[in-house]
Amino acid sequence: QALFNLLIPDHAADAFSPPRLSEPGPWDALLEQLLGGLSRWDAEHFLFIAEQGYLYEHNWAFFPLYPLTLRAMAEGALWPLQRLLRLRSRLLLSAVLLNSLFSILAAAALYRLGCAVLSSRRLAFLAALLFSASPANVFLAAAYSESMFSFLVFHAMWQLEKGQSCLSGLLFSLASGVRANGVVNAGFLLYSCSKSFALHLRVGSGSARMLWKPLLGVAAPAVLTCAGVLLPFAWFQFSAYVRFCVPRPGPEPAVPKPLRQLALDKGYRLAAPHGVQPPWCSHRFPVIYSYIQDVYWNVGFLRYFELRQIPNFLLALPVTILGSWAAWTYGTANPRHCLTLGLERRKSEGEGKPRAGFCCPAVFVYVVHATVLLVFGFFCMHVQVLTRFLGSSSPVLYWFSAHLLQEYEPWLWSEGSDNRTVAPHALQGGNGTLENPVVRLLKNFGLITPLSKCLLGFFLAYWLLGLVLHCNCLPWT
Repeated sequence: QALFNLLIPDHAADAFSPPRLSEPGPWDALLEQLLGGLSRWDAEHFLFIAEQGYLYEHNWAFFPLYPLTLRAMAEGALWPLQRLLRLRSRLLLSAVLLNSLFSILAAAALYRLGCAVLSSRRLAFLAALLFSASPANVFLAAAYSESMFSFLVFHAMWQLEKGQSCLSGLLFSLASGVRANGVVNAGFLLYSCSKSFALHLRVGSGSARMLWKPLLGVAAPAVLTCAGVLLPFAWFQFSAYVRFCVPRPGPEPAVPKPLRQLALDKGYRLAAPHGVQPPWCSHRFPVIYSYIQDVYWNVGFLRYFELRQIPNFLLALPVTILGSWAAWTYGTANPRHCLTLGLERRKSEGEGKPRAGFCCPAVFVYVVHATVLLVFGFFCMHVQVLTRFLGSSSPVLYWFSAHLLQEYEPWLWSEGSDNRTVAPHALQGGNGTLENPVVRLLKNFGLITPLSKCLLGFFLAYWLLGLVLHCNCLPWT
């Protein structure tokens, strides 16, 4: 990104770009040259919030845990650099370091989750490698909240698979403080409790009048954990309501003159304790998040379905095809399991070796989650964000891609994998050590199947284009 940022001139985009309140020093200029491409678009919001707080109304579309973490890192571990770097530079450096760490931890969590759900270490490893070359990679590296969210969500899913519902609920709650779509993850906790209750009905005894005891035993923790997941979102909306809608005594908070001038020039709303209340304050449910998405970014059902948005729909086409194909593949392989929501246990289930791979019963709830996100994002959001929306929230994109490669690519077939056998050199290097299978496929790109070429081409093309376009303020996903 440093090379592309140096060679390609930045596009003059109409994006949030607050003025710098202090003059940069030589080390600040050097850091901007090296890492400035990772502070574009929404990254400006996160860095601004970490430095100045929630000053403008539209800043409240970005949830607080990630910028708080950046500020803690800049004022903590990077505090010795304060004589060399101003606060914003330390915040950018914090974002790059933390996102690198979160991405590695997210890949490790995705691998452990895949081992638990897919019952296939080989498939889980391949999926984790694909995550490391994610088409949403630039957003996992830039000062965005995607990498932190991925780590928390994948780790929470893994803990839930291990039966650690309390720790899982805590991690899902933290994820809700990072991104708004974290509240959807409460569905995993509800589904886990529903499975526990269904299992009790199958193996339990007694009259129907005694069902209230197990039902209460399942419902009580489900309500508490789900409330914990929803609490960060509710608290954040309440904080905005107090800030903008509740009159406060005393003078208005001091705002630096350049930032106040920016508000006048761009029409940004500042919180004024004695000023006119924003329109959303008088709504029946005064939720600032939905108001900002509606007014500032024109997000809503079918609003993006315009002829001029066809290029953005084309950008989202690969991930839309993959997500839809994953849902169709799983549904056709497990029709009865899907119709019964995975709560009915067949007589043959549990006998002999359990099914493994993408189409195993345990994947059901993850496919439902990914499909819900896909449908909502396609019809109600700016469709080009689907790649990073799904790529940072759901393991299905990587599991299904790994499944397609494992199922249809002969270069990955080996002894002990789905009863397919090929020469041992297919996955081994010259010294007999096991090679990275993705690297192996890329080295033999001309010999692999067209499907593998399309999949790897999608991942790596978006990986590269994201760096080229996003880091120079050009439109991307």
